[in-house]
Amino acid sequence: MCRFVIYKGTSPVQLSHLLTRPCHSIINQAFDSRLRLDRRRPMNGDGFGVGWYDSVFDEELGPQPCIFTSVTPAWNNINLTRLAEKIKSPLVFGHVRATTAGSLSLDNCHPFVHGKLMFMHNGGIAEWERIKRILQKDLPDVAFNMVQGNTDSEWAFALFLSKLPDPNARTFTPEILRRAMLETIASLNDFAEAVGVTEPSLMNFCVTDGDTVVATRYISSDKDEAASLWFSSGTTFSEDAEGGHYRMSKADKRENIIMVASEPLTFERADWMEIKTNTLVVITPRFNLLQIPIVDKFSAPGHVRGTEFAQEKGFLHPRKPLSSLVTSQVGCLC
Repeated sequence: MCRFVIYKGTSPVQLSHLLTRPCHSIINQAFDSRLRLDRRRPMNGDGFGVGWYDSVFDEELGPQPCIFTSVTPAWNNINLTRLAEKIKSPLVFGHVRATTAGSLSLDNCHPFVHGKLMFMHNGGIAEWERIKRILQKDLPDVAFNMVQGNTDSEWAFALFLSKLPDPNARTFTPEILRRAMLETIASLNDFAEAVGVTEPSLMNFCVTDGDTVVATRYISSDKDEAASLWFSSGTTFSEDAEGGHYRMSKADKRENIIMVASEPLTFERADWMEIKTNTLVVITPRFNLLQIPIVDKFSAPGHVRGTEFAQEKGFLHPRKPLSSLVTSQVGCLC
């Protein structure tokens, strides 16, 4: 399984405050993930990636994000630590990887990029080898030729690009990105049905054009919980106590920062809200956060979903309050 984090703020964040300094940052989650129980791959050591946009647009540099990836474990990469101390950005994607499909290579490290767009995935497409051929068959050249690696995640991004009116556009409205994401999930479900796949797929996707963010917490099942996904919002995200203990503070009603993560980056339960299974989240350029139920044949309003499937796959920890998850560990791995 993988983990990801998204930061969108009115002011740029120094990457170290998001990726390396917090004692439960995504880097520390790579070897100390407290909301998963993955006995097969207890660490996210199969590479990592960080993507960010410039704070100020430069015509010479263009609107594309910058990406830094490596196949080394994130917690042991000195270049990541150095870069994180010197880079600021108002929109950041971070991802640590544990392979479910695809080999260990730079081409398979998230986030994936096409033009202005960045894309990440936490989860897995069930029986991917059976679905891959039908997915690839009708992709337009611009989407098919974009793929450099061999992961289900990057091919899902190619499918997403095929749903856009113009994947090379300079701007995308929130509605265009939302609709393309829903159509991507619907097509993956159709492909699975066409080849007789019955095992659920875990599709926690996220995409951004640098202005809008669209993310999903989704599973192709009406009985099971999806991989974990949380969000936090406030006015400042800063160190609250020595040792890398960060907090999201709310000075007023304004939302200057919105973060979405596979796992909370702080141990303050009040800082984070869990996103419901089979929900699409939109963060608009004006910092409105919309949670929209994904209505399809796997909708199950009011139904209590089981956690066993996601737990067995290593994408979900048995339900406990965040405080008990902290006290059950010995200290904070900083």
